Amino acid sequence: MNKDILEWSDITRLAAKLVRQLDPADYDVVLAVTRGGMIPGALLSEALNLRNVMTAAVMFYQGEQQALEEPHFLQFPGDALLLGKRVLIVDDVWDSGKTAVAVRERVERAGGAPTVAVLHYKPRHSRFLDDAPDFFGEETDAWIVYPWDPERAEEWSA
Repeated sequence: MNKDILEWSDITRLAAKLVRQLDPADYDVVLAVTRGGMIPGALLSEALNLRNVMTAAVMFYQGEQQALEEPHFLQFPGDALLLGKRVLIVDDVWDSGKTAVAVRERVERAGGAPTVAVLHYKPRHSRFLDDAPDFFGEETDAWIVYPWDPERAEEWSA
């Protein structure tokens, strides 16, 4: 599989591309999906001047890649915080789509109106053939290595 190693300038370029697609008047809250969506979520919230930022921590694996049938939400805003809110869900990548779909469905069950925005969309990897992020920066098939990826940790101390 092709590996795409991104620099911070790539992230700001992709975030800017998303900002041009989004109207800040359409959203009440940013919901950043941990951990990959935290930096893009912060960038979008700053650029769109959306101060209400929340996090959703979702796990589909337990231990060494043991897949869970259903998502395990380690952290999620209470329903009262999402009820009637227009929620911009932000993550780094839509790969299989499981995380984004699970978060979107949970926001809907809480009475919120979700929109999903990601830096990268991998349509050929998605398990949801009739679904996709509402907004994305780039479409790719590559394995993405973000600047915050643990495999790049040696660069952080340089």
